[in-house]
Amino acid sequence: MPRSSAFLHGKAITPGMALGPAGRVEELPLPDITERYSAIGPEAENIRLDEAIARAFHQIEKMRGRLVGLPEEGREEIASLLMVYERMLGPSRLVRQVRDRIAEQGLCAEAAVSEVAQELASQVVRMAQAVAQENNTQEADANLRLAGEFEEIGRRLVRNLTGISYRAFSSLPPGSVLVAEQLRPADVAMIDPARIAAVVTQGGGGADHTAILLRALDIPAILAVPNLMAQVQEGEMLVVDGHLGTLTLSPSEVELRMAAEAAQREVKEKRAFGRLRRLPAQLQSGEDIELSANLELPAELPMLLRNGAKGIGLLRSEFLFGERDELPDEDGQMEAYRSIVQAMDGRPVTIRVLDWGGEKGRACMRRLGLEEQVADGDNPALGLRGVRLLLRVPEVLETQFSAILRAAEPEKDVAIGPVRILLPMVTSVDEIVEAREIYDRVVRRLRRRGHTLPDPLPPLGIMVETPAAALTVDTLSKQADFMALGTNDLTMYTLAVDRADSMVADRYSPLHPGVLRLIEMTTDAALKARRPISVCGEMASDPRVVALLIGLGLRSFSMNSASLPRVKRLIRTLTLEDCDQLCRQVMLQNEPDAIRDLVRQFAT
Repeated sequence: MPRSSAFLHGKAITPGMALGPAGRVEELPLPDITERYSAIGPEAENIRLDEAIARAFHQIEKMRGRLVGLPEEGREEIASLLMVYERMLGPSRLVRQVRDRIAEQGLCAEAAVSEVAQELASQVVRMAQAVAQENNTQEADANLRLAGEFEEIGRRLVRNLTGISYRAFSSLPPGSVLVAEQLRPADVAMIDPARIAAVVTQGGGGADHTAILLRALDIPAILAVPNLMAQVQEGEMLVVDGHLGTLTLSPSEVELRMAAEAAQREVKEKRAFGRLRRLPAQLQSGEDIELSANLELPAELPMLLRNGAKGIGLLRSEFLFGERDELPDEDGQMEAYRSIVQAMDGRPVTIRVLDWGGEKGRACMRRLGLEEQVADGDNPALGLRGVRLLLRVPEVLETQFSAILRAAEPEKDVAIGPVRILLPMVTSVDEIVEAREIYDRVVRRLRRRGHTLPDPLPPLGIMVETPAAALTVDTLSKQADFMALGTNDLTMYTLAVDRADSMVADRYSPLHPGVLRLIEMTTDAALKARRPISVCGEMASDPRVVALLIGLGLRSFSMNSASLPRVKRLIRTLTLEDCDQLCRQVMLQNEPDAIRDLVRQFAT
């Protein structure tokens, strides 16, 4: 007898409605390693390890071959992860430590691999927990992804050493909802989006590689559904709501019809967004608005391009520093930046130099030998961070400047794309002057070495994210080539509110009159000085707030790539007079709640 419908909740990963029969996929567990020590000797164990590594390289190459059949948006993302796996299988610390355990402790290959991979993953997880306590979720997420990479390579090598096969998804009927206890990034690489309607798993989270890859493939997905496998039966009809993170088991006919209608509406909306990507971000009154995207990881590039970004308004370079045991060298940084610039195919790329210090990156700074610069005071957010930190360790800034300049070098006298450099947490003119002296010194050195640098050189700009910078933009603009408003930190420093502190989080509001007046003053001063200015904080992700910011004089915005289509859609329905009128109404208000109501009601 069919059971009545029931509802489960998880973490919404990829927005979208989907329905279909459950296709349960269960993984054969790894064997227990009962004998830790080798009976055949270190030499033979190393031969076994070499064979397992060779098989892993072959498996990765096989996955890479499948990329041709995947949507364009997902190819680059999965390819970049496969490159990480290949590096870990090369002369990495993981493989080096495994060989040491085999030689020094007499372990068998599978025991050595299992122990080393788990220890490295645990070290990185502890680091993630430490930085999470400092409210740096960005760095914590990066460390958790690295831990997952160690675990994945460890599992792959143990499977190859013991002969335990991987699960296959090809046997699932077309239109199935894939239901699994855990889905790993390598599993996502084997999914055919044309056959799978949606993905639901019991484990996982929104910041891991699995989530990133599922979003790139644009498959409706929900992760972290408690007790999922015990409640979903094979072939049972499911409705997946990737917006709310809800899973309906055995839906009624009415629920099925409503889900099917919602899915059809989304298909039409996606087609509209696809057409929208090719249309200009232009007000009905004719003014052009520049919509770029923020980039956290290279793996997010496909999503950025899919959503029609006209450039990268903020490339956070911390991804190069947070997953290493040593500072990245100039060549490695250059290759990473250049690959991103080339992928943007002539669109502008703004690279922010390392923004660590204060509450950011403390655990990684210690690991990279920068202990003396770690702030341990009562107010780390007011300590040594951003450009202040970089000027204390100028060799780090020099290396980064040099890598960025080399990444922007023309190919056969043809520019590969405009590049800009952004200095974080600037509060005074002397910081820009000192940074520019280092920049000019690096330029002269590269030219002496025979490098053909872009002409003109990449401009050097500043983040405006403190009241001090906002109030002195007229002075700062004499040394800075452009400005980017970092509205997240500007709000925090203006209101003296840490939004991660539950006691005062309700006081955090970018629409506070004080914050808006600082934005207005900054914009006016930048425009008078003829300096380009943009917004790259979370305010740029809300279409109605963007309309308010246009009214304040801003024309350039950088946001998370998922927000681009909706922001563009609203912009194309407005005139400059609409935005000016909203701005005039808002700037007459004295209470954040009244401002929020005005913005919320705008263009409804």
